[in-house]
Amino acid sequence: MARVWVYADVLTGGTVDPTALELLTKARSMDATVEAVALGPGATDAAKTLGEYGAETVYASDDQAYGEFVCLPAAHALHELVKEHQPDVILFSMTYDSRDVAGRLQAKTGSTLMSNATDVTALDRAQTQIFGGTKLVDVVLEGPNPKLVVVRPKSFAPEPSGGSANVVPVEVQIPEELKAARRVERHEEAASGPKLEEAKVVVSGGRGLQDPSNFELLDQLASALGNAAVGATRAVVDSGWVPYSFQVGQTGKTVKPEVYIAVGVSGAIQHLVGMKESKRIIAINKDPDAPILKVADLGIVGDALKIVPKLIEEIQAKKG
Repeated sequence: MARVWVYADVLTGGTVDPTALELLTKARSMDATVEAVALGPGATDAAKTLGEYGAETVYASDDQAYGEFVCLPAAHALHELVKEHQPDVILFSMTYDSRDVAGRLQAKTGSTLMSNATDVTALDRAQTQIFGGTKLVDVVLEGPNPKLVVVRPKSFAPEPSGGSANVVPVEVQIPEELKAARRVERHEEAASGPKLEEAKVVVSGGRGLQDPSNFELLDQLASALGNAAVGATRAVVDSGWVPYSFQVGQTGKTVKPEVYIAVGVSGAIQHLVGMKESKRIIAINKDPDAPILKVADLGIVGDALKIVPKLIEEIQAKKG
């Protein structure tokens, strides 16, 4: 029977990057044996979660080298596992580490590597979206196995299967020459609210806010709404108004909240790619011809700097 692997990023404390759970959910529908690879401190603990989402086997190692050194040890270990077990397909998320490992593994195997996929329709076929998601492209994956597919986040909804995984220890020796690029420091940005990718409501701002100090209005709106996070367009991130971690779009984060509120956002294609799957889109823009209004469920034409404070007042009054 065919084998589909998911390369799972292991986070601090042995938790699993949510995208791995999305990929496992998809893999379960592919008429194949579903397995996962988890490398780094906490990988063995992460195997329980991976099993709950469909991995029948988890190849795991808690070796500190996978967390301390950047991508080279992981790519080497994964290549050794591929040679031994010969999976047909390996699915990767679009995290920095996963993309690095996928690219280096491709150089070792000579396999087809497809990035930015939005669906995997068969063991040798995948899909992607172009032109802001207005066109679907079907891609045939040729060449030797394993096919390597890097999948855009939020492409699939994670659903547990209630299973459990058999844990197989990874005992690959890492050559010293691969311990070259070392992580010398980790910095976790403090956040007072939900993560942007996980928030039920996202309030995003664009250049229409006119000044970086006006992003405080979005913080106030998110606080008034509750369970909301603040996002931004690439233009304001590039201008230094807010950190890159706020960016929604093709080169930022993909979000699928219950409600997406775009404030002063024009709606460039690159931004729409990251938020167009939101269940409800509300746009506030003074330009009646702004592209964002064409995809919005509710469009408000007017000055955001006047509308948002009134909106905050109304929400606070309703909450008493």
